Amino acid sequence: MVESTAQGTTMEVFPGISMDPDVRFGKPCLTGTRIDVATIVGAVAAGETVETVGEEYALSVEQVRSALSYAAHVAAHLPPAVRQAS
Repeated sequence: MVESTAQGTTMEVFPGISMDPDVRFGKPCLTGTRIDVATIVGAVAAGETVETVGEEYALSVEQVRSALSYAAHVAAHLPPAVRQAS
């Protein structure tokens, strides 16, 4: 879904995840926030629980899980590394 606003264009790229060139330099963020997915994934990777991350950033557990699901989706759909011929 693409939504045009007075500030710019917001595009929902995954359930609960949006991108807007005027928010966080166009990085994927939790919809309706300025919190980017990488921040959430980094916090969980550092050992924080989903619940703690939600509390720290005033997010629901569902929002935190949306960020993790988006990151997993992106990682699963990256093109495979291809060895170049020598």
